[in-house]
Amino acid sequence: MARYGKSAQKSVKSAMHKRKRGTLESGRSGRRVKSRKQAIAIGLAEARRKGAKVPARKRSRSSRSSRRRGR
Repeated sequence: MARYGKSAQKSVKSAMHKRKRGTLESGRSGRRVKSRKQAIAIGLAEARRKGAKVPARKRSRSSRSSRRRGR
């Protein structure tokens, strides 16, 4: 069974093309994205916002352990 849908693939592809042309910008700061990994992450985030079939973001381990300590 596939993890990612076709629409997710399209949004990642468009993000990669924008990065290649030098027009891809990060969200808040608006800086130009040069990293391949960051471009993929931006594409997947856009796909999630559109409601495409994409697995949920992985949460960091440190935040989980700190939540347990607080209890």
